[in-house]
Amino acid sequence: MKLCWLDIRNVGGAKEAIVEEALHQRVDAIVAADPADLESLPPTVKKVLFPQNGPLPEKLEPADLVIVEPGRHGDPAVLAEQFPDVEFGRFVEIVDAESLEEACHAARHEKWSVLYFRDPTKIPLEIVLAAAAGADGSIITEVADVEEAQIVFGVLEHGSDGVMLAPAAVGAATELKAAAVSMAANLSLVELEVTGIRRVGMGERACVDTCTNFGLDEGILVGSHSTGMILCCSETHPLPYMPTRPFRVNAGALHSYTLSANGRTNYLSELVSGGRVLAVDAKGNSRVVTVGRVKIETRPLLAIDAVSPSGVKVNLIVQDDWHVRVLGPGASVLNVTELVPGAKVLGYLPVEQRHVGYPIAEFCIEK
Repeated sequence: MKLCWLDIRNVGGAKEAIVEEALHQRVDAIVAADPADLESLPPTVKKVLFPQNGPLPEKLEPADLVIVEPGRHGDPAVLAEQFPDVEFGRFVEIVDAESLEEACHAARHEKWSVLYFRDPTKIPLEIVLAAAAGADGSIITEVADVEEAQIVFGVLEHGSDGVMLAPAAVGAATELKAAAVSMAANLSLVELEVTGIRRVGMGERACVDTCTNFGLDEGILVGSHSTGMILCCSETHPLPYMPTRPFRVNAGALHSYTLSANGRTNYLSELVSGGRVLAVDAKGNSRVVTVGRVKIETRPLLAIDAVSPSGVKVNLIVQDDWHVRVLGPGASVLNVTELVPGAKVLGYLPVEQRHVGYPIAEFCIEK
């Protein structure tokens, strides 16, 4: 979970509603320039005082953390000795090589570093994150909007520890919190037992080409029903007659479900360039990857029927070809045309039914 700080220093008349929404969404901190704006906040949120264009107030209470500009307010270490009951962090605006080095130093040594990058490139942030690798402090990056926050969360895969956003209107806290939640929760995979294999004629199947390479034990989860999916292997393993395409999963018939970000499902036919899909490995670790394209073509199809230890029936319809593969226990790679009843494959059993891809608790039968 990434940290979400909401900056209310320049919020106008909607301040009360914005703060109320932020508390409801359980943002991690409220940032204010006036200690009075922090007085009514509950202990569930960090109270951050960030004076703007002026000196520190004489009394810092009720702030839990004070962000200072050393050139204006003094060194955080010295201030910490003067105010032992308050944490201090350093603000750095990165505009050139000198300020970038200052940001790197702060990220390595300060408990809290709040950084503002004037230029739109993310290269300076990459440098700071690399310089701070292994450090104990937290890096909070100031962002202009939720879209930038999503980018900052993914820089160098690790991303900034958190972001600070000045909300333009009510609703920003909700959007920011959704962006900060890990989009790819790890999954509990189960071993499914194959109960039958049958040819079902011609139909359209979808190859999902992503903008990243899959690992040897990675693929995407696909199934005919929302209650059960099978882990389809990517084309990372050598095949006769054709080169490997480690960015691709020959996933299944176009009607099939697959998991996307935030626990949502999509039909394979709905995936488009720039969309998101969940890459999952044989241990259930998952990550969100970007779809480059989806290639739908008519091919002979094969239906795989399986059952979970708890009795949940799972179905997957894939292209009837030897080079289409699924993953089994221990990341074993299984050609679908060689599956037999009794074989074990890896799968996932979502607990909720789906309505337009979202989980919902309602009565639903899928056949």
